[in-house]
Amino acid sequence: MKKTAVLLYPQFSEYELSVALLILMQGNKPIVTVGLNDQPIKGESGLTCFPDTTIHDVCKHEIDSLLIPGCMDIGTLIHEQDLFNFIKYVGTEQTIIASISSSPYLLARAGLLKGRKYTVGLPFEKLGEIGVFETENYSERVVVQDGNIITARGSGFIRFGVCLGKALKLDFDENWYLED
Repeated sequence: MKKTAVLLYPQFSEYELSVALLILMQGNKPIVTVGLNDQPIKGESGLTCFPDTTIHDVCKHEIDSLLIPGCMDIGTLIHEQDLFNFIKYVGTEQTIIASISSSPYLLARAGLLKGRKYTVGLPFEKLGEIGVFETENYSERVVVQDGNIITARGSGFIRFGVCLGKALKLDFDENWYLED
């Protein structure tokens, strides 16, 4: 079975991954954590993770999906050209890509949001200034799926995880995640 690549980088938001990771586990979907390098990665809450592989060593043919958390300051990644190359490399029409919070910036910078509806956890008035977003395709919705790409604001992390599980056609108990 192909794996979901979980992209991790310094100051990634752990909570945004929590439900998605649990749904992947319930659905028996294997994951591989991917770092910018092979060094330990500390999330924004202080959780330290050790990546299974790096953006340079991941085997594209072993993955069918990519899960990307946001972070407090996505600007710390603007000079990571290898990261954008990795996202382009795995970002085929057959790959399910789930990006939450500020991380849709990474998709836009890699060119994957061209002509796609999306949402992002950045202020709308800043999107035009950033220069990589097509503001006419922005949606106010908390979770947006356009084809194989799922984007969400951080507050939608529960619906985001459920949407990923459904896109991957996983067998999981959606009742665990119902909101009142």
